[in-house]
Amino acid sequence: MAIDPRKPPSQLLPRLQKALGGRAGWSGFVLQLLFVAALAWISYEIVANARANLQAQRITAGFGFLANNAGFDVSQSLIPYSGSDPYTRVFVVGLLNTLLVSVIGIFFATLIGFLVALGRLSPNWLLARISGGYVELIRNLPLLFQILFWYLAVLAALPNPRQSISVFDSIFLSNRGLVIPKPIGEAGFEPFVVALLVAIVAAIILWRYARRQLFQSGKVIKVWPYALGMVIGLPLLSVLIFGAPVTFEVPVLRGFNFAGGSRLIPEFVALTLALSTYTAAFIAEIVRAGILSVHKGQMEAGSSLGLQRGSVLRLIVIPQAMRVILPPLTNQYLNLTKNSSLAVAIGYPDLVSVFAGTTLSQTGQAIEIIGITMGVYLLISLVTSAIMSFYGWRISRSMGG
Repeated sequence: MAIDPRKPPSQLLPRLQKALGGRAGWSGFVLQLLFVAALAWISYEIVANARANLQAQRITAGFGFLANNAGFDVSQSLIPYSGSDPYTRVFVVGLLNTLLVSVIGIFFATLIGFLVALGRLSPNWLLARISGGYVELIRNLPLLFQILFWYLAVLAALPNPRQSISVFDSIFLSNRGLVIPKPIGEAGFEPFVVALLVAIVAAIILWRYARRQLFQSGKVIKVWPYALGMVIGLPLLSVLIFGAPVTFEVPVLRGFNFAGGSRLIPEFVALTLALSTYTAAFIAEIVRAGILSVHKGQMEAGSSLGLQRGSVLRLIVIPQAMRVILPPLTNQYLNLTKNSSLAVAIGYPDLVSVFAGTTLSQTGQAIEIIGITMGVYLLISLVTSAIMSFYGWRISRSMGG
């Protein structure tokens, strides 16, 4: 490209950029083409190598193994299961156990985390130091160590069933786990559930009406007595008409173990405690940072209106802090769900233990089982992120963001 030095720079610059841009565009296209070709070649080699290995070990690829009998028992199952059930049933049992410990762990981790965060911000010197010590101790110890601590040092040290700790001769705690009365549905169960749902829906409608009146006319309507009366009164009325919704099967000690009731295995208790307390330490710092991100003038404004410190935090500060809290809080929820796979260390029958562990060792279908397990954890994470994103959108919308 010939450049006329007599032309001003403002006229030469577009021609120069066009010439260089064209060359850079072609070189970028060639580099992308080479990258795609290299990626395709690597993928082909991986697939070919996996197929050759499967043929050498005489393993048939595919998902037909899911219909075969598992042939092993599981210590905890939320659905009916026996060793003669297929591997599909094993997958469902492991998935439900993973979801159970994840949901319960998220609930208690959030509750403990918020309480510890408020404790760290408390003007009480002793409470603030205890909360700070909890955070520094728990979050700096490995999670696997804490799971083993709860399982081996705490639960395993409990007395045997004959010397178990009893509460009202109905709840028993021993090294075999926690045994509680088992609820059994009766004829009045369905009317009781319907009455409870109707009461909850009516209470929500009443609360939304009171909130709308507050914003539109400034009129304060005290709805909690009516809501509480409906939530208690309607189910109680159904009990009087249709009878008790459930009866309880109380566990009884027979020999060296308990008969009847429901048992929470020690592995579940240890894993839930470890996941909850460990994740709560991180959530506490997230909540504390979110509260501190709100200008202190908000607290002063609330106090000037005569509100107590707890009311100011609940009504003014925390709703504004949730914008900052939600993204890292979502990450902690995802981490808790994925960290539940450490249950394999203590034998809790989660998805990794019974499906990616026992099932894989019996069938040898490594590619299929690992692929299914990865897909399940990815789906759980995406659903959790979607729920939290929707909640964040609702908060932003309600605050006019």
